[in-house]
Amino acid sequence: MISAVIFDCDGVLVDSEVLALEVEIVALAGFGLDYERGEFQARFMGMNNDTFFAALDEDSRIRRGAPLPPDFRNTCHARYHALLDARLTEVAGAASAIASFMHPKAVASSSEAPALEKKLRKVGLWEHFAPHIYSADHVARSKPAPDLFLHAAAALEVPPEACLVLEDSANGVAGARAAGMRVWGFLGGGHMDEGGAVRLLAAGAERLVRDWNEAGPLLADALGVP
Repeated sequence: MISAVIFDCDGVLVDSEVLALEVEIVALAGFGLDYERGEFQARFMGMNNDTFFAALDEDSRIRRGAPLPPDFRNTCHARYHALLDARLTEVAGAASAIASFMHPKAVASSSEAPALEKKLRKVGLWEHFAPHIYSADHVARSKPAPDLFLHAAAALEVPPEACLVLEDSANGVAGARAAGMRVWGFLGGGHMDEGGAVRLLAAGAERLVRDWNEAGPLLADALGVP
């Protein structure tokens, strides 16, 4: 029996992944590091910033024979936050669905705490989850490790096996599965491509959810809401 739902933030609640991809893929191409978009999403989405930029730097050393410039991370950060200020929106339907969701719930995101708060407040979702909003800063290991999901479940005082996770990244799905939780793959974010469903199922998602119009009734059914 499901008692609580844990939501990823980026690409599930807020439509930020499409903005991050826009910044990161272009910036990397400027240094001769070209990535196919699907490959990039499969490898890196859901990682926390430290792990993500360390992996990019390792790719640069292997492929270019040199590390990325010392200011690369800060440059990406500044461009990304400028796009958040100008263009961030909720994932269509998220706010109304969450506003009507009365069961225990939490956010478990690989974002750093200040950025996570900024995004949720900008789209009006912060108050619907607080205080159960957990970031990469709360645990030693972020996705695909299970730590963040287990931290959220403990805070909610719900056993992991009674939690359902809504995720849009393979790393997030893997982390939720490792935590012993049920997990659905969410396809409603603006970044999703044709391979998104394949990646989520391959990572272990038990089912796919197209958008928030579909997610609301399915979550209610999983929670036994009449």
